[in-house]
Amino acid sequence: MTTDGFTTCLWFDGQAEEAAHYYVSVFKNSGIGRVSRCTDAGPGPAGSVLAVEFTANGQKFLALNGGPQFTFDEAVSFQILCADQQEIDHYWTRLTEDGGEGGPCGWLKDKYGVSWQVVHGRLIDLMADPDPERAARTTRAMLGMGKLDVAALERAYAGR
Repeated sequence: MTTDGFTTCLWFDGQAEEAAHYYVSVFKNSGIGRVSRCTDAGPGPAGSVLAVEFTANGQKFLALNGGPQFTFDEAVSFQILCADQQEIDHYWTRLTEDGGEGGPCGWLKDKYGVSWQVVHGRLIDLMADPDPERAARTTRAMLGMGKLDVAALERAYAGR
């Protein structure tokens, strides 16, 4: 195995190139790599996009036009640890635009059906606090939210 880590393969039904460009537009430190096209041997029409290598936020991905056999679900999601409310608002807005949908507790699905967790970078620390009351207050607050509200989470943690 090479020492370059892992590449996440995302399976699409004809939208691989569009999706790769979309994710590159959403995240910093991103870019499009190689684009593979089908040949006369298939599996799709000659010249059509088979796969697109891309990087989003420094992570390697491969967008594959695999067909309609498989779709995304919440069993796999990508967690975005945000520094502040501005970042949460940015990613929540961008990833729910054009047909994406917000969910509970900072989760959402983008327009391709990929699940994301847009969370405050301190959330796990707040919820894992050794003081069970602080942790419980924070958890209760989070469970009542769609898009996370950093100020409300911090108030709940502090008992205000």
